[in-house]
Parts: sequence; C-alpha cells; structure tokens
Amino acid sequence: MRQDIVQRMVRTPPEDVTETGLVAPEFEAIYVAEDGTELQGPWSHLAGVALEQCRPVRSFPSYRGQLNYPGWYWSATMGRRVGFESWVERDHLVALDFDPMVTAIVSQPFWLLWKGPSGRARRHAPDFFARIADGAVLVLDSRPLERIGARDREAFEITERACDLLGWRYAVWGCMDEVLVANQRWLAGYRHPRCFDAVMAERLREVFTQPQALMAGAEQAGDPIATLPVLYHLMWRHELVADLSLVLSDRSVVCTAVVAESGAGAHGG
Repeated sequence: MRQDIVQRMVRTPPEDVTETGLVAPEFEAIYVAEDGTELQGPWSHLAGVALEQCRPVRSFPSYRGQLNYPGWYWSATMGRRVGFESWVERDHLVALDFDPMVTAIVSQPFWLLWKGPSGRARRHAPDFFARIADGAVLVLDSRPLERIGARDREAFEITERACDLLGWRYAVWGCMDEVLVANQRWLAGYRHPRCFDAVMAERLREVFTQPQALMAGAEQAGDPIATLPVLYHLMWRHELVADLSLVLSDRSVVCTAVVAESGAGAHGG
C-alpha cells in the first residue's frame, strides 16, 4: 500500500509544557525574504508569509572532517535546488518531493525564538517546511531517534506548541525504511522532465493497463533503452505504480494508478 509520508512517521511525545518552566512563552520568528532581507516579528505573522518563496535562514556548512553530509537536491516539486544537512534529511527531502500531495518544500525555513526556563533566549530552525495540496502545512525535523537529547526534545516540544498555534502540523521523523529509501532514490534519478516522452508515455500507459512485470512491460512498449527512463519517470509521477515496500526490480509488478486504485493491480509505495 502507498504510504502517505505527510503523516507522522516518528513523533516525540509532547509533555506538559508548564512542567519545563515554559509558561506561556512569547514566540517570535525570523525568516529571510526572497530578496535576502532578514525579517523578525511576532510568531503569528508567519502564518501570512509565503515561506516557499523565501530563502533558508542559515547556510549549510561544509568542512573537512565533519560527521554529517550536507548537499543540494534538485526538487521536481520546486523546480530548483533545496538544501539538506545529512543523509537522513536527504531521504526525507526525496520522500517529500515524491509525494504528489506536497506542493512546496523549503529547508531551514525560519528561526523560532523563545525564552527557556532560565529566561535565556533560545532559537530553533526546523529542517523543512512543506505546504500540502489540501492547504495544510507540515513543519518537519529530521533526527535519528538515538540522537535526540534533552535539549533537542525541548526544542521539538516548543516547536510543536508554536505550530499548533498556527494550525500547522509538526513532526519529528527518524530513519526511513531502507528499501523504501532505495526505491525512491532510484526513481528520483528520473524525476527531471527531460525523462518524459509523450508518445512513449502513452504507449506505456496502454501496456500497463494490465499489471505485469516491469521489464516485460518495458520490452512490450519498445526498446528498454528508450522505454525505461520514461517508465521510471511515470512511476515518479505516480501514473504507474508498484509496491515500493519491496525491492524494485525487473520483476516488480507495475500497473497504472487507475488500475491500482480499482484494486486490480499493484499499489505504489
């Protein structure tokens, strides 16, 4: 079955915020406009900001000996590069880009400012901001569960509380299933529009109205050298689907999304 990645994969259970000494904190936000101007104001102001048009609030450092792996990923959803700071973030970024319900993705979208129990100023920049087709917003932090410490937990709880005030969803995602990650990364290699060919795409749609093995269908449509890039592009676009909880191979059963939704064929992961 297809996994709706907008749902919380892993979430740090919220605690009573008053127990941490954070009673009715006053939240503020910092974001960077499209022209590079840094703006700060009340947290409530952020609800009216088109964050998908803004820049990351901080850079992605790269230096010799660092333990994380930052980089840039060209997002088909955004039509431009989106940054990430670790392989876990990269996997989540690919998953967001793969989900057809996600209409915009921004990394390091804003600073959330508040005062901790001692009155000391604190701030946290979530890893991603995603706008969903139904109008919802998902704010996401990517962190392996074993690396969530007390300071992180406090930041996540405060971020969740702040997001609740705006009617936004907040989640903390851990490491994804390795098979699903590998499959989505493979399909992401064919995400660019240059992999699409209208004539070949129509031929593949006709072939896979009958669920069948991936390679058998590709060969039926034509020379696999020409058909496979288009086939994988259509899978990226969810027009053709397979069970991505299993290793994607030449034997994977593929069919059109219409057939899958009818219950007569494979289901995309």
